[in-house]
Amino acid sequence: MKILVLTHNYPRFRGDFSGAFIEALSEAMQAQGHQVTVLTPYDQRYNRQPADHRVTIRTYRYIWPDRLHIAGYMRSTHADRSIRLGSLVVAPLLFLFGSLATLAQAARDRPDILHAHWVLPNGFMAALTARLLNIPLVVSMPGADVFISSMNPLFLCMARFAFNQARAITTNSHDLRQAAEALGADARKCCLLIYGVDSTEMVPDDSRRSALRAQLGLDENTPVIVTVGRLVPKKGFDVLVKATPLIDPSAHVVIVGHGEQLNYLKTLAASLGIAHRVHFVGSILRTDLIHYYNMGDIFVMPTVSPPADGLNVAAVEAMSCGLPVVASDVGGNPLVVADGETGLLVRMGDTEALAAAINRLVADPAQRQAMGQRGRERVVAQFSWPQLATAYVNLFAEVSAAGSPAFSSYRPASP
Repeated sequence: MKILVLTHNYPRFRGDFSGAFIEALSEAMQAQGHQVTVLTPYDQRYNRQPADHRVTIRTYRYIWPDRLHIAGYMRSTHADRSIRLGSLVVAPLLFLFGSLATLAQAARDRPDILHAHWVLPNGFMAALTARLLNIPLVVSMPGADVFISSMNPLFLCMARFAFNQARAITTNSHDLRQAAEALGADARKCCLLIYGVDSTEMVPDDSRRSALRAQLGLDENTPVIVTVGRLVPKKGFDVLVKATPLIDPSAHVVIVGHGEQLNYLKTLAASLGIAHRVHFVGSILRTDLIHYYNMGDIFVMPTVSPPADGLNVAAVEAMSCGLPVVASDVGGNPLVVADGETGLLVRMGDTEALAAAINRLVADPAQRQAMGQRGRERVVAQFSWPQLATAYVNLFAEVSAAGSPAFSSYRPASP
């Protein structure tokens, strides 16, 4: 099968986080014998070499000079709450030249399927080509789609055009599915398919555990709670910081990532008198991420919603590394965390419940180990890229064979 993938986030260099899950899915489909081409906007930091990827990557320019390429690559919004002015200014050019590039690439390659990640801008651009060239379209919604699509009437109309043209719409949480339907997506087209993890890459590995702990002034016996993600409100890291005074005083929190809330979270920790127990690592290369998971004893994902959010892949990666996961009961968390089996689910925003769940695992190393082991087994069996790539390709084949823009079946997140 020939698959043309559209995205505005894709790793620009080795270790880049931007769109890493899209690269992983694309390369898993390629490994299964399909011909995958990825079309993504140009970026000045782009530095891919032929030997470091397995799919065909095409970039397109939408503005000159090159330094004005400022949309996409996790820079378009302020914490997924407002769009940056610069991105809004260049958006018409991105839509125009992106649509032309999509049409030209599809006319040249004649793919069997168009797979657009994010309904805007990529779903809309792909919908134009799908309509003109009669190529089946599948739109996948990672999370920020709902905010972008609802920010003004024009974007909403563009999103609805993409929904109408798509033969299937995948979401990675029930919240996102409901939000897509509220925006006008046909419920008969919507199905649940998550983004996953490379379980052969994200593995239990203690090789740098002691060294990383030493860098933070932590010894081997210190209970370490790890969390990973962009420091934006919907991730709920402030809930974790507020819960820290209630957590066993011997435990420390390590937050990996960067974002608009960094200074706020540091100030919050200081005001609560727990700055010495909350460590902000900042941005790291993706190739180093496995070691930060493995330095920890417990992984926490305190997502808050609304806005509707999808699955934070970090939770799946942590499970793949053998960590038990404490997570809020919203977004995609309930799809992967089996409460009481691979981790614990708590009420969103409840600092006391979050602290109690963490304390339960801090006090019981045997339970942590058992949950972590079951979590890794669950990832390997259900949420690893080979299984998920097969599910996506089966969906592509199904909607292509149907010959109809209506997709009627419901596909669960796991086998």
